[in-house]
Amino acid sequence: MAIDKEAIREHIRGLLIALGDDPEREGLKETPERVARMYEEVFEGMNYTNEQIAEMFYKTFDDELEFTNQSHDMVLVKDIDIFSYCEHHLALMYDMKVTIAYLPKDKVIGLSKIARIADMVSKRLQLQERIGSDIASIMQMITGSEDIAVLIEGSHSCMTARGIRKPGSKTVTTTFRGKFATDVNLQMRVR
Repeated sequence: MAIDKEAIREHIRGLLIALGDDPEREGLKETPERVARMYEEVFEGMNYTNEQIAEMFYKTFDDELEFTNQSHDMVLVKDIDIFSYCEHHLALMYDMKVTIAYLPKDKVIGLSKIARIADMVSKRLQLQERIGSDIASIMQMITGSEDIAVLIEGSHSCMTARGIRKPGSKTVTTTFRGKFATDVNLQMRVR
């Protein structure tokens, strides 16, 4: 699915009118175009399925270390900064930190690819819970490991700037797959 910038421009212009403003006034003349370019960037992930993202970032290395199914050797990348937009209010989810861990099977993924996966998944209209689930699924596809953990902590402007207005509140979600789902010790190593 391609992002339709022309439709975005038209709708933003209509939104400005619906808000009671004049889209022809100096400060707003180029706003529909700027918003269309911004949406194309911040919603880039909507152009791709999880499978396509896995193909895009499929860069693994056969590992010379001897990982076994009994092993608890872990790869862990912490504090990956992302942001996204809530699908319920189109509100910003911000100050988000993602931690991704996996137990390697026969190969490891390039570390920068882990951050790129988190970034691309977040560039969709999303739920924080789905971001974790999508990242875990993509990591499973690429690494061949069933043992994946994704922790996300973030703020939601639909809670901090409107509605209940509780600035400083954080939402934490966890996605545990494979051994992480049943092994509390592994879960604690990720936190």
